Amino acid sequence: MSQIKDNLRAAVKERFAAVAASPGQDKKFPVGPASAKKLGYDPQEIDALPPPVTESFCGVGNPLGLGELLPGHTVLDLGSGAGMDSLLAARRVGTTGRVVGVDLCREMVEKARSNAETLGLRNVEFVEADIENMPLPDGSVDVVISNGVFNLCLDKPKVLAEAFRVLRPGGRLQMADILLHDDVTPNEVAHLGEWSD
Repeated sequence: MSQIKDNLRAAVKERFAAVAASPGQDKKFPVGPASAKKLGYDPQEIDALPPPVTESFCGVGNPLGLGELLPGHTVLDLGSGAGMDSLLAARRVGTTGRVVGVDLCREMVEKARSNAETLGLRNVEFVEADIENMPLPDGSVDVVISNGVFNLCLDKPKVLAEAFRVLRPGGRLQMADILLHDDVTPNEVAHLGEWSD
């Protein structure tokens, strides 16, 4: 079972490394600013961002639209990718707040760091880590956001446990994701493609 998990994790990392390096090359799922706008992000806010911030966006919804982020909040972005959600969150929480983006893919973390530098944001950091074992203390986060990442996790209960471990009392989870319906057969699943598709 360990080899299967390692292979799946490697496939996810490879897929998103490619999206970081060449976002226009992936045709299997929507990537970029046009996708963000279709998912409910403010078009003016998206258009005001430099292309490197939005070009590798590959979310499935708008977790920022699920609740207000306030100045001073600490936000954790699970599977932060190239950082678009984290950077938008950093603007909302202001200089008294903090955002931590955690992603498994080194290339995405590097791109997110570069994007934060381009925008001059000092209240956001990006960490290369597995979201099943986050490098954050208990009760240190006001809001956990996640966008299209939970479905890629091999141990979903562990990821949820980690999210709730780092949340402060009264904190919340704002998550957008996809799921597989119960009526989909194993044969259909086998033909849908890779784990990261």
